[in-house]
Amino acid sequence: MLINHPAASQSMNGSTNRNAIKSILITQPKPENDKNPYSELARKFGLVIEFKPFIHLEPLSAKEFRKWKINPADFTAVVFTSRGAVDQFFKLCDELRVKVSADMKYYCLGETIALYLQKYILYRKRKVFHGDGTVKGLTEIIDKHYDGEKFLIPCSDNHKSDLSDYFRRAKYECAEAVIFKTVPVQLTEKELRKYDLVVFFTPAGVQALIQNFPGFKQKGLRIAAFGPLTTQAVLDSGLKLAIQAPAPGTPSMTVAIEHFLQQR
Repeated sequence: MLINHPAASQSMNGSTNRNAIKSILITQPKPENDKNPYSELARKFGLVIEFKPFIHLEPLSAKEFRKWKINPADFTAVVFTSRGAVDQFFKLCDELRVKVSADMKYYCLGETIALYLQKYILYRKRKVFHGDGTVKGLTEIIDKHYDGEKFLIPCSDNHKSDLSDYFRRAKYECAEAVIFKTVPVQLTEKELRKYDLVVFFTPAGVQALIQNFPGFKQKGLRIAAFGPLTTQAVLDSGLKLAIQAPAPGTPSMTVAIEHFLQQR
């Protein structure tokens, strides 16, 4: 769970900066191995990086899902906004004994989610499209390839309405399917204050922070956000944002953090 380098008090050129970032909390599960951009970031800048999700996904059972009276087989396209949605969608289809058609189209928020589909489908033989990680980019891809599809959006119980609003405006046939509940992880402020920077990737993660600590005072804690929805959630919560990605020149969170550290 920990990437720890003893040179945490040193900047990349060896000088000490009392305002430097020394410890970072990534609100995502730890990568499966050390060959990842965060390990390289920790080595380069002498950082302590830990991973702890602020939320966990609680899947709906097949019995719970049937209450929505939605049959995935009735749809010709699926819209995925997270890898968790991909996992739970195919798990539910197995439990419901629904065979996903080989002609199904898949529209994904970003390339990472699209590539993750390889876990469940013959990727090169399926119609898979992806945006640039933003809702606007996703809707542009859908408009470009739209051919009368009937869309299904697997989502959480606290999802944003941006996509469904878009489908209504475009007059495309669409249904939202709640397939998991987002449950905040219990946190302590003492644990949180160990870090100089906390990195969020979902609005639900930001909401979990506020739920755990009503009236939370940010003080010297720096906050980073990935994606426009997460950024807006940070700002709506009255918190100050130090790092935002993706942005011009900083397409990933690790690149954005590195750029921030180099400016200190």
